[in-house]
Amino acid sequence: MGNYLNPGNAGFAGIRNDVYVDKSGLIQLINQTIDTPRRLTCISRPRRFGKSFAAQMLCAYYDKTCDSAGLFDDLEIAGDIHYRDYRNRYDVIYLDMTEAIGEASVANVVPYIQESVMEELAESYPESKAAKGFAATLANAVETAGNKFVMIIDEWDAPIRESVGHPDLQRRYLEFLRSLFKNSGMTSKIFAAAYMTGILPIKKDGSQSAISDFLEYTMVKPRQFGKYVGFTEDEVRELCRTYGSDFGKMKQWYDGYSFRDLTAVYNPNSVMKAIRNDDFDSYWTQTSAADSLMGYISLDFDGLSRTVAELIGGVETKVDTKGFANDLVTFRDRDDVLTLLIHLGYLTYDEETQRAHIPNEEIRLEFTRAIRHVKRDDTIRRVWESARLIEDTVRGDEEAVARQIEKIHEEESPLRYNNEQALRSVIKRAYFSYGDEYVMFEELPAGAGYADVVYLPKKDSMLPALVVELKWNQSADGAIEQILDRRYPQAVKEYGGDILLVGISYAKDAPPGKRKHRCRIEKYLEKR
Repeated sequence: MGNYLNPGNAGFAGIRNDVYVDKSGLIQLINQTIDTPRRLTCISRPRRFGKSFAAQMLCAYYDKTCDSAGLFDDLEIAGDIHYRDYRNRYDVIYLDMTEAIGEASVANVVPYIQESVMEELAESYPESKAAKGFAATLANAVETAGNKFVMIIDEWDAPIRESVGHPDLQRRYLEFLRSLFKNSGMTSKIFAAAYMTGILPIKKDGSQSAISDFLEYTMVKPRQFGKYVGFTEDEVRELCRTYGSDFGKMKQWYDGYSFRDLTAVYNPNSVMKAIRNDDFDSYWTQTSAADSLMGYISLDFDGLSRTVAELIGGVETKVDTKGFANDLVTFRDRDDVLTLLIHLGYLTYDEETQRAHIPNEEIRLEFTRAIRHVKRDDTIRRVWESARLIEDTVRGDEEAVARQIEKIHEEESPLRYNNEQALRSVIKRAYFSYGDEYVMFEELPAGAGYADVVYLPKKDSMLPALVVELKWNQSADGAIEQILDRRYPQAVKEYGGDILLVGISYAKDAPPGKRKHRCRIEKYLEKR
């Protein structure tokens, strides 16, 4: 068992010794590509979404120097008819690029990998002839061993990320990958399959990918690999049942990623930490990705500041993902920044509508923290105005609230402001900084209907709950009456504090010079 050649199954055995959610179905998808033109697979996911777990699982399954039956016989993959055909049948080359950089530096990582793998090949197959080139040496080893390699590269994009500002180092690394995986007979001669995983999709080189033969599955288009990006709803529900965790809170905090045919995907790292710690919190802060968020949302692109405020408020935004260069420095416009945030897991993307939004409370909290440190004047103004609006609402200043809602409408109104849904969009823009004190719910089941928007105080907040009802071409008083008649406060009264009823209306045909928005605020008295 080596460090790079045939690393064995100890890594996956350790994973199985802990709480394990069965993701072995991924193996079946990779098996389907073996010795086909589809043999090259690249999957990109955010940090802490199980990339290394998947890579170690594949190592344990394919490595011919160990017997992994005991690790897989009770998992989903064991039910596949080809399960035994490929299990422990191949020489595996496993590269953890982050580890390799730590050993050799970015500048020397390619020769370090080549020398290390060739040394281990010479020990395992001393009769195999070394060649001048790395790929040719691998081809000779295949001929000697009588079977091909499965190559697994974890954090494949680490050299790209770590060599920002050094395009020569990036080019050298991409040329190394191209030499192994270019469109030629050598690739099919050496590799039964290759699996790369990282944060970013494959770096674009001019008008096309630098490594063009890989089939890519990203956070924009995970396709059939969507269920292996994170935990599914059924998996999280079962974990909550087993460990006595609150499923509703789990969904609120860590759900929100959705893909075609898969409407609920959870952040696996955060789910497991919430279960182990018995605490719902933002575990994203503990990742290095969190440190970079402020830098990205501070970039000086027209409309980006307004878009970030809308996103924090719960509004979706249109994103063109096609022009992104798949690196951390090449940004032409706001769409490139937003596309990167999708790949980093800060936004979730609907490929049908081509719209993105913040997926859950955990990520919204990170945006709220980051935006307070952005030094752009328009961002500072938006944060101040939103915080002031919350204060005015809590103080019951109906005139100030109506005035600010009108201002937001005039500055940022949707093209078609003619229904309560559009009015709700403006409300979420206006109250976007609520995350410090509140958790927001839309269409919350309550009493005899659904409350439009509810801001529920966090457990350490001293503020009242806000039950907001919206009316288009009707009165704000009518909104308050509907809240009471349909008993909306019943949904939040158990939290134990005060409840404010907020009615906001929009009169399309208000007389010239008169404000179109009106606001009514009442303290909820249960026995009224």
